[in-house]
Amino acid sequence: MSQLNNQSTTLKEPTSFPKDKIKILLLEGIHKNAVKTLKQGGYTNVELLPKALPKEELIKKIASVHMIGIRSKTQLTADVLAHAKKLLAVGCFCIGTNQVDLDAAAKQGIAVFNSPYSNTRSVAELVVANIVMLMRGVPRKSHAAHEGLWLKSAKDSYEVRGKSIGIIGYGHIGSQVSILAEAMGMKVYYYDIEPKLPLGNAIALDSLEELLELSDVVTLHVPEDPSTINMIGAAEIGQMKKGAYLLNLSRGTVVDIPALSKALQDHYLHGAAIDVFPKEPRSKDERFNSELQGLENVILTPHIGGSTIEAQENIGKDAALKLINFIDRGITVGCHTIPELNLPINKNTHRILHVHKNAPGVLGDINNAVSNLNGNIVGQYLKTKEEIGYVVVDIEKADSKDILEALKKVKHTIRARILY
Repeated sequence: MSQLNNQSTTLKEPTSFPKDKIKILLLEGIHKNAVKTLKQGGYTNVELLPKALPKEELIKKIASVHMIGIRSKTQLTADVLAHAKKLLAVGCFCIGTNQVDLDAAAKQGIAVFNSPYSNTRSVAELVVANIVMLMRGVPRKSHAAHEGLWLKSAKDSYEVRGKSIGIIGYGHIGSQVSILAEAMGMKVYYYDIEPKLPLGNAIALDSLEELLELSDVVTLHVPEDPSTINMIGAAEIGQMKKGAYLLNLSRGTVVDIPALSKALQDHYLHGAAIDVFPKEPRSKDERFNSELQGLENVILTPHIGGSTIEAQENIGKDAALKLINFIDRGITVGCHTIPELNLPINKNTHRILHVHKNAPGVLGDINNAVSNLNGNIVGQYLKTKEEIGYVVVDIEKADSKDILEALKKVKHTIRARILY
């Protein structure tokens, strides 16, 4: 929450373009906390729609908006973004950014933000709840009770206390699971490709193989990238303890579902909880199909790890504040397309943002353009990443419009604008 509180101090900064003229479109029923936060920042021209739009309608709408907020269903592909001539920023009010063509956005100088940590607690709590339910055999007993059967038995029913949990990926969610699991009396192991300091009594392991061999419960908390696709397949499942449990509340591509299905049917694994799938319905009207359906002691949930009221409230505020900070001050902390800069306020200056291709000589050309028009640079901030460079120039209040036009003509410029 401290991060949100620090961000909130940047609200209501002046901008060169009237805030009530900055058009914002929020799709997919984003929490009203986002609207509240934007309005507190002076942004009142907000349209909130309950669902994703069909591609043709999205293209029509996005042509006139300056900021757009989406969740996971809206696909901002290159051809959609090509119509977004006024678009300055995208807010992904969710964990990932897979639904946005980041390369296309970067080439247009569009800032893309998300809210990767606001639902950390929600996911961690569901993981622990699933572990308890699986180890008590609740899924099969609940189903039996619905069918009129009374399976009152301690067979295959265990306490979590004293059992070992292996956490793959010890980031924000994995470390929260670690704390909760240890509080429940579990022995915690974890494996991460990057060195991470343990919390509590958790033990870092040097290999995935060692974690699989030692753990009664294995839970995945990794991103989706080429290295994690099917990272848990038949071979890895074979390295797990017989009778162990597998949970995946991270990304749908990291577990080989047919291999998991076979291990469950062969009773090699004792249970599983899966919240994410390789192919998920795009709406509640589309039927969900999985090879795991109908299997005993398997919990299937519809990608709800972060779907709590508290998480959506936090995401609404966090992502909205990132958009405000960018439009108000040019801050790009947490941005996936423009290099990250955390910027101070320089009073009595004009601030110009310049996004360009990362090429030699651009900074010199920018300084020459300002100097040739007798502009005095009070502050200058530069960051580059891969193919994109980002320069923020604070100049004394002079003829900034002429300087802006000169900067737009600098070679390799993608986008330049006066912030205030």
